[in-house]
Amino acid sequence: MIYKSQQVRIRSLALALALTIATCLVSNNVAAQDALVGLDEQNHERPNRLRVGVVLGGGGARGAAHVGVLQELERMHIPIDAIVGTSIGAIVGGLYSSGMGTAELEQLIATLDWAEALSDTPERSDLSFRRKQDDREFPVNLELGLRDGELQLPQGVIQGQKLDLLLRELTIDVSNVKDFDYFQIPFRAIASDLVSGRPYVMGEGDLATAIRASMTVPGAMAPVAIDNRLLVDGGLVGNLAVSVMQQMNVDVIIAVDVEFPLYRLEELTSALAISEQVLTILIRNETLRQIERLGERDILITPDLGTFASTDFVNSIDTLQPGILATQAKADRLRHLSLDDAEYASHLAARRTETRRPQTIDFFRVVDESGESVEQLEKHLQLNTGDPIDPQKFSAEANRLFGLRAFEKVEYQLVEEQGKTGVEFATSARSWGPTYLRFGLSIEDDFEGSTGFNFATRLWQPGVNRLGGEWRSDLRIGTLPLLASEFYQPVSLDSHFFVAPNIELSQRNFDSFVVDDAIARLRVSEARLGLDVGAALSRWGEFRLGAYYGAGNARVKVGDPGIPNLSFDIGGAFARLQIDSFDDANFPRHGTRGEILWNLSRHGLGADDNYEILEIDMNSAFSRGKSTFVAGIDFATSQNADAVVQAHVPLGGFLRLSGLERGQLSGPHAGVMRLVYYRRIGDSAGGLIEVPVYVGASIEAGNVWQSRDDIEFDSLLTNGSVFFGLDTYLGPVFLAAGFAEGGGTNFYLFIGALPD
Repeated sequence: MIYKSQQVRIRSLALALALTIATCLVSNNVAAQDALVGLDEQNHERPNRLRVGVVLGGGGARGAAHVGVLQELERMHIPIDAIVGTSIGAIVGGLYSSGMGTAELEQLIATLDWAEALSDTPERSDLSFRRKQDDREFPVNLELGLRDGELQLPQGVIQGQKLDLLLRELTIDVSNVKDFDYFQIPFRAIASDLVSGRPYVMGEGDLATAIRASMTVPGAMAPVAIDNRLLVDGGLVGNLAVSVMQQMNVDVIIAVDVEFPLYRLEELTSALAISEQVLTILIRNETLRQIERLGERDILITPDLGTFASTDFVNSIDTLQPGILATQAKADRLRHLSLDDAEYASHLAARRTETRRPQTIDFFRVVDESGESVEQLEKHLQLNTGDPIDPQKFSAEANRLFGLRAFEKVEYQLVEEQGKTGVEFATSARSWGPTYLRFGLSIEDDFEGSTGFNFATRLWQPGVNRLGGEWRSDLRIGTLPLLASEFYQPVSLDSHFFVAPNIELSQRNFDSFVVDDAIARLRVSEARLGLDVGAALSRWGEFRLGAYYGAGNARVKVGDPGIPNLSFDIGGAFARLQIDSFDDANFPRHGTRGEILWNLSRHGLGADDNYEILEIDMNSAFSRGKSTFVAGIDFATSQNADAVVQAHVPLGGFLRLSGLERGQLSGPHAGVMRLVYYRRIGDSAGGLIEVPVYVGASIEAGNVWQSRDDIEFDSLLTNGSVFFGLDTYLGPVFLAAGFAEGGGTNFYLFIGALPD
C-alpha cells in the first residue's frame, strides 16, 4: 500500500510537471508566432515565398549579358536566394553574390582592359634592371624551361598573374569569408577536375581563387591547384550547372544560357572552325542534358547574341541589352516571383552583410609555396606595419616581386593570427624551371646584298643560393657570334652591392671605307675574362667597376687579301653607369635609357696600347596623345687611340646617320644627335591579340673626327629617315628609308632588336 501511494504521488507530480511544461511550450509558441508576425510586419517580406536560384552559364565575352539579366531581375523586384556560376558566370555571379551591385558590374565591364588582365607581362617599371636587360636583348615572347637536360613548357600560355591580382582586388572585402553560404547570396563556382574529368563544385575557400579556377581556359591559362586537384574551366563538363542548383534548397531555377551557337554548314570551311565545332558540340550536349533537368516552373533565359564572339571582350558591354531583352521576354513567367516595393526593400536589407575588414596591417611577410618564410624577398617590399589595407598597394607589391621573373605567380591574402591582421605574399616557383631559356632573333637587310642574321639564346638560372645569386649565359650564332657567361652574386640579403665574374668570346665585323666606298671588311675576334663589382640602383639602373684581360685578332674577310691580319692583347679597367626607365623596350612613350662608359686600356694590365675612351649614349622619350618624341645623343671620344682600330667608333646605319651605310664612318671621336617621332596608328589584329602599328620619322646630325680640335657644329652631316614599325612577339620590326645630305639613300629592314 505504501508503495502504491508513493507511485500515485509520483504519477501526480509527473502529470503536474507535464501540464506545466505543456503550458510553457504553448505560451512560448504563441510568443514565437507573435514575434514572427512582428518580424514579417517589420520586414514586409511575403511569408512562404518561393525561393529563387539563378544559374549563370559560361560563354566568354558573351557572358556579360548576365549583368543585363541581373539588372532586369532587380528592376522586376525578383529576389535571388542562390547563384551558381561557371566561367564568366562565376565572375559575374561571384562578384554579385559577394556584394558588388549591377551598376558596378556594368562599369567594370565597360572599363576593364581584358587584354591587359589576360597578360602576364609585368609593367616594365616593376622589372628589376637585369630583367629589363633581358627584355631588351631577348625580345621574343617565349620562355622555355630546362630540367634534367629536357626542355619544359609552361602549363599555360599565361600564368594568370594580373588576373589573379585583379580578382583579389575585387573580392578583398570578403577575403576573410571562407564559406560561400555566408555571402550576401549563397554561391557556388563550377570548375573541371583535369584528373577525374568531372565537375568540381566550390562552395568554400578563397573566392578569387575559385573564380580563377572556374574560368581557366586549358592550354591558354595555367590550371589552378585546389584541394590536391588540378582545375580548369568548368565549361568543359558543367557549363550550365542546373543539377548543382537543385541541391541548394530553391523552389524556382532561372537558368541563363549564353553559349556560342553551332556553326552552320557553310561556315565549316577550315580545320579551325571544325575543331571549334567539335568542342562546342561536346559542351552543348552536356548543357542540353542540364536544361532537360529544369522543371515546369523553372525558367530558361537565352539572350539573342547571334554570333557575338566569345573572345570579343572589347565590345562585351554590347551584350547587356540582349540580356535585358531576353529577361523581359519571360516577364509573364517571372511576374509571380516579384515582390512589391516594401517586400523587395526588406529582402535587400536582410541580405546585406556588414564587412568587418580591419583598416590597417599589423605585419607582412613573404612565403614560398611550402610555407617557408623568404627573408631575401621581404627586402623588396615597400610596406610598413600600420599601413592601411589597400588592395591596389598590395597588388603593386606583388607585381614588384613578380617583376623579378623568378616566379610563376605571386599572390597575396589577408591573414589573421592571434587577433592581428597581416598580408601574406605567396610565391610559386616556376613549374617549368629551374633553368630558363629566352630567345632573340635579329635580321637586317639593306636591299643591296648585305644581310645580317643572328639567333641568340640566354640560359638563365635564378635563385642559385639564398642571397639571390644567378647564373646567366648567352649564345649567339650568325653574323655576330657570341658566347658569354656571368655569375651575379649579391653580397648579402639586404645589400644592393654585387660581385660578377664573367667571360666572353665574340666576333664582329669592321668595314674599312675610302671616301664612300667599302674596300674591306675585317673580322675582329676577341676573348676576355673579367671581374666586376657594382651596385644595383633600385629598378632603374646599375653601376659597375671592372677589370678585364684578353686577346684578339682582326683578319680580312672581304676585300684586298694584301691587307695584313692583326693580333692584339687587351687589358684594362672600366666604369659604367646604365639607366633604363623606359616604359617599353621597343616603342617607349616615356622614360630614359642610357649608358656612360669610361674604358681605360693599360700596358700594366696586359694591353698592347695605352688609351682611354669615354662613350655616352642617352635617349629620352616623352609623349602626347598617340604621338611620341625620342631625343637621343651618342658621343664617343678617346685619348691616344688614333691608331687603335678596335677602339674606333663606327657611324652609319638606321638612326645613326640613316642615309649612310652601316659603319661607313669611323674614328676615335664620333657623335650623332637625333630626334625621332612616331605615332601609333592602330593594331594589326583585333580582340585580345594586339600588334601595335607605328609610322615615324627621324632627323639626325653627326660625324666622326680624327682629333678633338676638329669637332664643331659646322662639320655635322645631316641625315634623316622615315619608317614603318610593328611591335611583334618576335620583337620590333622596322621598314625604313634613310636619306643623307648630298642625296645618299639607304633602305633597311630590321626584325628584332635594333643593332647597337
